[in-house]
Amino acid sequence: MMHRMNLRTALLPFLCLPLLVSAAEPDMRIGNGPLQAKIYLPDSKNGFYKGTRFDWSGVIYSLTYKGHDYYGPWFQERRADVRDFVYEGNKVVTGPASSITGPVEEYAPLGYEEAAAGGVFVKLGIGALRKPDTTAYDHYKGYAFVEEGKWTVTHGPTWVKFQHDLTAPNGLGYVYTKTVRLVEGQPKMVLEHTLRNTGKVAIRTSGYNHNFLTLDGKSAGPGYSITTAFDIKTPTPLEGGLATITGKQVSYQKQLQGEDRVMTPFQGFGATAADYDFRIESKETGAGIHFTGDRPLSRAMMWSIRTVVSVEPFIDINVEPGKEMTWNYNYEFYTLKK
Repeated sequence: MMHRMNLRTALLPFLCLPLLVSAAEPDMRIGNGPLQAKIYLPDSKNGFYKGTRFDWSGVIYSLTYKGHDYYGPWFQERRADVRDFVYEGNKVVTGPASSITGPVEEYAPLGYEEAAAGGVFVKLGIGALRKPDTTAYDHYKGYAFVEEGKWTVTHGPTWVKFQHDLTAPNGLGYVYTKTVRLVEGQPKMVLEHTLRNTGKVAIRTSGYNHNFLTLDGKSAGPGYSITTAFDIKTPTPLEGGLATITGKQVSYQKQLQGEDRVMTPFQGFGATAADYDFRIESKETGAGIHFTGDRPLSRAMMWSIRTVVSVEPFIDINVEPGKEMTWNYNYEFYTLKK
């Protein structure tokens, strides 16, 4: 059965179902046979994520396939006084902006440069926010809400659809929908997006998926690789001997530990969606993931520390008033042949 919820008032029926929703951090469980997923719901009071950096919809806390868990916290503690993340002994501690899990998305702010101090700007999937002063936008900073908009969630056994309706005081408005869909009977997931511009001005921004991969809680090391559809170029060589780039592949040479980091922009991709194609494999765990998109790349990055590996593909988003744009990301989860 499909349920429609205004999350400000209608989560109460689900609080009686412990397998679906926690009173502290509302969530939903879906499955299609091969895949089982736990997804957190947007909630400004009790939600797992309440920062103003990442889209609040489709936050995947866990996704399992054949005994492997692909997502989960890449941090051991969350604390309000941390800007991004810090190392404290064996712990990674994150701040409110970065305390999130799974294949989550961030969109560049709308109207920030044009707004005066005290004015309003917008972030997709979050809401209308207050620009406190004339300093540059900082996505690690928490901004005060002017208008949260309205979240509506519908769901079935294999999918959850999030809809965010926002009308901002600065003339920006939209209906943004994101559906997390597990393909029936297959180890595949699709993230489906639609953005309809209901405001008076064009929406021109960029968005990327951070793809926080925490495969079985194992750090990247020998046998761990990232493969692209294009020959990878980087502005500077990788340092420290932790990983090497050959052709279309990043190969890890040493186990990441301590404060080790492998990070670089990816260059060399073309102007079509064919290059939005990435594969990450771990011989240690015997598992892999393949994800593609149906829009051309505008930028691409990769970033990894001992607790997480992230490939971050960017796309451009341009929607005139009264128009809409759609885009999809496809994920396939698999095991490696021994």
